[in-house]
Amino acid sequence: MIETTVKCEVCRDTGWKTVADEKGPRAVRCDCQQRLRNDRLLQHAYIPDRYKHCELSNFEHDGPFQTLSPAHLAASQFVEKYPVERAGLLLIGTIGVGKTHLAVGIIRELMMAKGVPCLFYDYRELLKEIQNSYNNSVAVTELDVLRPVFEAEVLVLDELGAVKPTEWVWDTVSHILNTRYNDRRTTIITTNYRDLPPGGAANGDEPPRRTYGAAERAAREETLGDRIGERMRSRLHEMCRIVTVQGEDFRIKWKSASWR
Repeated sequence: MIETTVKCEVCRDTGWKTVADEKGPRAVRCDCQQRLRNDRLLQHAYIPDRYKHCELSNFEHDGPFQTLSPAHLAASQFVEKYPVERAGLLLIGTIGVGKTHLAVGIIRELMMAKGVPCLFYDYRELLKEIQNSYNNSVAVTELDVLRPVFEAEVLVLDELGAVKPTEWVWDTVSHILNTRYNDRRTTIITTNYRDLPPGGAANGDEPPRRTYGAAERAAREETLGDRIGERMRSRLHEMCRIVTVQGEDFRIKWKSASWR
C-alpha cells in the first residue's frame, strides 16, 4: 500500500475544516487554500528572482532615507484603498532609489492580502518578446504576448522609456496603455525619465538632478515625453497618480543588498 504524505494537518488535504459557532459545527475553507492561492498568484506574477524579496515592509525609508517616506506612504495607501481607488501610480525617480522595490512591494501586498491577480513586466523585455513574435520560426503570436498584459488586473510596467523611441515603439506603447485605459485596468509604472511638459521646467515635485557619467547624462537630458511621446505622457496623467521617489542610489551605497 502506498502511503501519502498529508500536507495540511488541519484539513487533511480536503480543503475544508470544521469550526463551531453558536449555530453548531460548520465546514469552512481551510487556511491552506488561501496559501495555495497566494502561491499561484506569486508564480503567475512573474516577478524576477532579483526582486522576489521586495516588500513594502522591508523598504528602507526611515533614518537616512526619510526623503523616501512620502513614496512609501503613497504605496501603502494605494494598497489600502484598492480596489475602491483604481487609478494607477507613476513612480518617477533617478536610478537606484527603489522604484522597482516599491512597485513589487505593492503587488505582493495586493496578491497576499487581497487576492488580486497581478503581473510584472520589464518594459524592455516586453518589447523584445513582442518583436520576437514576428519571427516565423516562433510559435507565439503578438496577441499571445499581449493578452496577459492587457488582461492583468494590476500590471507593473518597469523602466518605461528605457528603449530608444521609434515609431514602432511609440505605436506599441500606445496600444498597451490605451487598451488598459479603455478597459479600466490599473497600471503601476516606474521610470527614470522626468515628467516635464514640452520645453517646460521642473516643478517642485521633480527630483533634483544628480551628477552622472556621459552616457547617463545624455539619458537624463531626455524626458518621459521624449521617450514615449507626448500624447502617451498625457494619457498617463489620466491613468496614474504621480509619485516622486527621491533618495540616494541604493545600488552604489549597498551593492550587496541588491544581490540578496
